[in-house]
Amino acid sequence: MSTSTTNEHQQVDLAITGMTCASCSARIERKLNKLDGVEASVNLATEKATVTFPSALSVADIVATVEKSGYGATPLERDRVTGRTPAMTHDVVGLESLRLRMIVSVILAFLVFLLHMIPPIRDGLGMAGHWLQFLLTAPVYFWAGWPFHRAAYLNARHLSSTMDTLVSVGTTAAMGWSIVALFTGFTHDMYFEVAAVVIAFLLVGRYIESRAKAQGRSALTSLMELGAKDVAVLRHETGSGAWTEHRIPVEELAVGDRFVVRPGEKVATDGRVIDGTSVIDASMVTGESVPVEVEAGDDVVGATVNGHGRLIVEAKRVGSETTLARITELVEQAQTGKAPVQRLADRISAVFVPVVLVFAVLTFVVWLIATGGDVARSLMPMVAVLIIACPCALGLATPTALLTGTGRGAQLGILIKGPQILESTRRVDTVVLDKTGTLTTGEPVLTEVVTAGPLPELAALKAAASVESGSEHPIARAIVDGARERGVEIAEIRDFTNLPGEGARAFIKDTEVTVGKPDLFEQVPPALQAAIDAGTGTTVLVGWAGRAHAAITVADTPRETSAAAVQRLRELGLTPYLLTGDNEHTARRVAEEVGIDPANVHAGVLPQDKFAHVQALQEQGKVVAMVGDGVNDAAALAQADLGMAMGSGTDVAAESADIVLMRSDVHAVADAIGLSRKTLRVIKENLVWAFGYNTLAIPLAAFGLLTPLIAGGAMALSSVLVVLNSLRLRGYGRQPR
Repeated sequence: MSTSTTNEHQQVDLAITGMTCASCSARIERKLNKLDGVEASVNLATEKATVTFPSALSVADIVATVEKSGYGATPLERDRVTGRTPAMTHDVVGLESLRLRMIVSVILAFLVFLLHMIPPIRDGLGMAGHWLQFLLTAPVYFWAGWPFHRAAYLNARHLSSTMDTLVSVGTTAAMGWSIVALFTGFTHDMYFEVAAVVIAFLLVGRYIESRAKAQGRSALTSLMELGAKDVAVLRHETGSGAWTEHRIPVEELAVGDRFVVRPGEKVATDGRVIDGTSVIDASMVTGESVPVEVEAGDDVVGATVNGHGRLIVEAKRVGSETTLARITELVEQAQTGKAPVQRLADRISAVFVPVVLVFAVLTFVVWLIATGGDVARSLMPMVAVLIIACPCALGLATPTALLTGTGRGAQLGILIKGPQILESTRRVDTVVLDKTGTLTTGEPVLTEVVTAGPLPELAALKAAASVESGSEHPIARAIVDGARERGVEIAEIRDFTNLPGEGARAFIKDTEVTVGKPDLFEQVPPALQAAIDAGTGTTVLVGWAGRAHAAITVADTPRETSAAAVQRLRELGLTPYLLTGDNEHTARRVAEEVGIDPANVHAGVLPQDKFAHVQALQEQGKVVAMVGDGVNDAAALAQADLGMAMGSGTDVAAESADIVLMRSDVHAVADAIGLSRKTLRVIKENLVWAFGYNTLAIPLAAFGLLTPLIAGGAMALSSVLVVLNSLRLRGYGRQPR
């Protein structure tokens, strides 16, 4: 069961059945929140409730409260690896049942419509035509429309009303009047076509809406299905001492187990490569489109796909602790939460249906008086009011946009922790970027070789790289890699000596070559000193016999995408700032390359001072987004109006942030803010449409300007338009950059 305990409180996720509109979800939420110590959030689009309750209550008490409200509730049993829930099976079954009701009702309603609307057929059949309409309408009203009537009855028992109440009352009025007229013969005004066509319209709309909601959930479903189902684990045989493979279900994998990942297979869980080299496609998990090279010592994420090499991986996290499980949990939390703009819609929905029922009765009475007691003419405006007023679009406006937006974010490697974060992204006008690992690659590379005297650059580089080949220092690796990229052959060395914090020495043939800081040399020519003073990176000297002959500079270079990403941030109305612990020269060089104003560069910032810098910007009236990836960024991320943690960083940073970026790319920052703002914009568009639709349509229906048939079609179309507008978010980020 999907439950957790926190400070004597438990949390349970429930699959809710029977909800059809915002009034339903608001009613359940209201009933649950009346229980002492209970906090509940009910989501119409996901058909789920998240309930936090004290230890004095049980899950059975929570389920019973929902059932007393007239709805079904099932505690979600979540597989710890795949994340599948019973609600997903219910979705499929419910959709097929809805599809069958829709098809039957459309066919029969079309025939009833023809019998009523085509004069030669209507007049030629006479009363027989009315009886035939009754026989065709009866299955539509009693069977296809049964879900509406059942829900209306269950809610009426609890002195409540929902969208189904409006539909049931409206179609029952039309059907009841027609049946009485047919059997008594006191009038030829019958409205079988109203009952049949309205129910058919609404079922078509509900089916399209359900299909669209399922598509909105597809991103989360895809995440849940990503994980491997089984794994080839290595077991150490006690007798022979050999390692043998055993294929086991992935849920039996434990921390510390070693497992094999062959080419084309999924990595079973988060772990560290013990042996082998390959490339990993992490696009489905992190949104990173470029495969990543891995070797022994590198970390890999579960559910990513292995390329061409065979890897042996040691499991570091399993089950609910894996990256995939955490991503799924965060996305679900965001989708089941409520944005602040939804609260107004909930309050309106709670009183909307009762008000409409009263207004419909008043409409009937006014028309009855105006027409001198003509019940038939007075009935149709009342039915039109009941049908057109259904608040489906209002209830779907926010959750469908959240569902689609957060799902699309997960596909792009963007995890938005809660719907309230959307409001924060709208107000942000300043973004503070860390340098190392955010704007830059985080790995030093060879950038410059300067020589003094006749020594060729490649010869100086060969001498430095040969000595540094004996060291594991990042600067040493950068020099060696840079030499190899330039086709320089590494010479054999002997008597290698590491000088901690200073450099290294080794003999190349009969010459002792020194690579390191200026203090290791007695003579440093002016040209080499100028290279050091330029401060464009970390510069080491190369020489022998006490004299430096060359200066080699390595630097942490900007990512290829950083400049374009910073430009995107500007286009979003954000002012970028650079915050780094590096020296002023390096910081300004990187800022210039990526397009950040030098006045907005803060260099030499100690880890504990990042918080103060964010606070200072806020005191200037700026609304600040902070992007970081380390433990030292946690306080600044928490202080910022919007904290964004690179997923490649530490767990502490991720916990302190509002948005987690699984890609170490500043484009992810722009994507996150852009997607959040667009999601919020779509929510507001949906709400404006839903409010405007009801505000304009109800008076038109009351004045008799809308027939019940048009009202039914318009109401169904309204809900579909809201869902389709939300589904536009699925295409976010697919345009070429």
